[in-house]
Amino acid sequence: MSSTAPGYSLRQRRFAPLNPDLSAKSNAPPLKGIVFDVDGTLCEALGIDKSVDILEHIRSLPTLKDRMKAVSKVQAIEREAMLRQQPQPGLVELMDYLESRGMRRALCTRNFEAPVTHLLQTHLPKHVFLPIITRDTPDLLPKPDPAGILHIAREWGLDNRADNLIMVGDSIDDMTAGHTAGAATVLLLNDRNTHLKDHEHTDLSIERLDDLIDILENGFVGHRGGDKAPTEGREEEA
Repeated sequence: MSSTAPGYSLRQRRFAPLNPDLSAKSNAPPLKGIVFDVDGTLCEALGIDKSVDILEHIRSLPTLKDRMKAVSKVQAIEREAMLRQQPQPGLVELMDYLESRGMRRALCTRNFEAPVTHLLQTHLPKHVFLPIITRDTPDLLPKPDPAGILHIAREWGLDNRADNLIMVGDSIDDMTAGHTAGAATVLLLNDRNTHLKDHEHTDLSIERLDDLIDILENGFVGHRGGDKAPTEGREEEA
């Protein structure tokens, strides 16, 4: 099911601080939840997105048998890759912080369910993400369509699309899906996506996941289009 939605015009996105002492003094809207991509965002990129790209061509295969065989091959690629999963720096620290602030978290990924489950069970066994949107979720088009993020907003009982959410990812599809759903967007920088830092669909960029802690604690302030300034991240731990 497609959730075709008009793209939101460029606007500075702001959310009240999660620190209760500061939020009482803020007139910014409250943040109601954060949606995360998986491969390249919660875990270091393993090239799983390449297998996802293959899926886009499967629809053109002539028979159902051919399509099922191709999907099985893609799933095998992802199962092999998931055994090499490594968490992104700052992953556990960020999730512990969000849990301490009672912040809801969900996942929206184009990967199959198996590598997602493996990541959560291996690196985040005490954390809850609901709902979890994967390639296996029926009736929802994958990113860059905003359908998955809008579904999450509805599941959380929000009545203003995804206006009170943040989408965190590492690709243009993550930024576009979040933007067109109405969410603020945060780009996790890597060697391949720095050109997206100034993209009109990117509200903020970070170098490590736990860079978000100070940002959210003191109040999220995004940057519009070419007016965006780089966000300083913590230096890599030795």
